[in-house]
Amino acid sequence: MNEKWLLLRQLDTGHTKHLVAAVVLVCLWTAEGLIPLHRGRTRRLAHGGANLGLALINAVIFQGAGIGLVWATDWGQRHQVGLLTAVQLPVWGLWILAILLIDGWQYFWHRINHRLPFLWRFHAVHHADAEMDATSAVRFHTGEIGFSFLARLLVLPLLGVTVPQLLLYEAISLPVILFHHSNIRLTNNQDRWLRWLLVTPWMHQVHHSHWQPETDSNYSSFLSIWDRLFGSFRLNPDPATIRLGLDGWREADWRSLPGMLKTPLRRRLPQKEKRPIR
Repeated sequence: MNEKWLLLRQLDTGHTKHLVAAVVLVCLWTAEGLIPLHRGRTRRLAHGGANLGLALINAVIFQGAGIGLVWATDWGQRHQVGLLTAVQLPVWGLWILAILLIDGWQYFWHRINHRLPFLWRFHAVHHADAEMDATSAVRFHTGEIGFSFLARLLVLPLLGVTVPQLLLYEAISLPVILFHHSNIRLTNNQDRWLRWLLVTPWMHQVHHSHWQPETDSNYSSFLSIWDRLFGSFRLNPDPATIRLGLDGWREADWRSLPGMLKTPLRRRLPQKEKRPIR
């Protein structure tokens, strides 16, 4: 497949993905005001503005990153080094398998970011958000985005994933990621049915808890099967009581856009609370 065609396809699909994400974000923002899980938040605009500002900086810095992914995946296809190139399946089966492989990689990459102290310094920016809402889904430090991009340059060719398959994954997973970060109140039945397949707000609220056993659980991004398969699934019967964020984090000092950018440079990072909740 022609490399230039892949790049043009990537840019076109990427614009569509961003438009869909913007529409979903506006809808979730409205719903959070009507049926919030955590009530009484008074600084929604400032909080959302800082998170979206960080996302905009990342989008500007990495706007040309797709060229690298096109080159890497095209190299893997031409040299037949990827896992998918050795699998005999119909086209639709290859696309489904590609979605599963990408999502599985996202799960393990997320766990690695929690396990390695250097990567955690950057990922902590995401977890330190004590007022998590839909905009928190795009609150990632620029360094973390960069490391994730470099990892994809290596992993995607080894998996045999193409750029169009990656774009399809992002187009269908991004609305789910925005949704499970949202501050929307669902009933237990609603969430239970959804989480048989997808990551839900009840699951991801647990992941953003300040308590370390909860923080280090529910790593899945799109499909919930990975936490069930690898023993990291955890629920809290009343997610409205979960205290979000990280201990040692002074919101007034570090919740601003400059504060988030400087977070990995701190000598002492916010810590995951290890004492049991009483």
